[in-house]
Amino acid sequence: MDTALSDWFARVGRDLPWRHTRDPYAILVSEIMLQQTQVERVIPRWIAWLERWPTAAALAAASPADVIRAWQGLGYNRRGLALHRAAQAIAADGWPADLTALPGVGPYTAAAVRNFALGEDVLPVDVNIERIQARTGHAFAAASAQALMDLGATVCLARVPRCGECPLAEECPSRGQRYEPARKQSRFEGSFRQRRAGALRLVAEAPRPMAELDAEAVVSLEKDALVQVVDGVVSLPE
Repeated sequence: MDTALSDWFARVGRDLPWRHTRDPYAILVSEIMLQQTQVERVIPRWIAWLERWPTAAALAAASPADVIRAWQGLGYNRRGLALHRAAQAIAADGWPADLTALPGVGPYTAAAVRNFALGEDVLPVDVNIERIQARTGHAFAAASAQALMDLGATVCLARVPRCGECPLAEECPSRGQRYEPARKQSRFEGSFRQRRAGALRLVAEAPRPMAELDAEAVVSLEKDALVQVVDGVVSLPE
């Protein structure tokens, strides 16, 4: 299956900018940004981010406020602060042997950096790759990681797999079967997440009196260190 997958990927694989680098910092930025955010939205933001902060040391020297402003629109703003803290740890002590020691880096992200940047023989398993493995019953090689990601994102879809386009279909015991997605992202419109995002956007523009903002959202943002409240005025952390 790995050979068929490799041949398919060579023909139709997505040309993503982070696939043209082995810089672990650049790969880490891409992986953190891609968590629950569409590839199309991430591409221009990743390019702009690296133009502004091309190294972990450069990002480490930035203020939390600048990082939060730069992250606006990517969602789940705590990821931006976690990436900032990770960069500070790397700038101070270098890359740890166990990448999960870095803030915001779990087993999947650590495996992705080890594979894509460091060339280690480890397969990063996200929900797409997990689904393909379950459907095919095949243990794929680490070298197939990028191809598996593209297959899961474009062909081996959760609800309606495009088996007629799949390079693994002939050998796949699950061909034609449909599955519910492993998880569903909660609706953003009308959610508390939207209220938090709205409050943070206003504060990112300029400090605001608490009375002008959604107080419940501000309290939640303050707990995540995304804002600070001093004498009734809400601002970004500096």
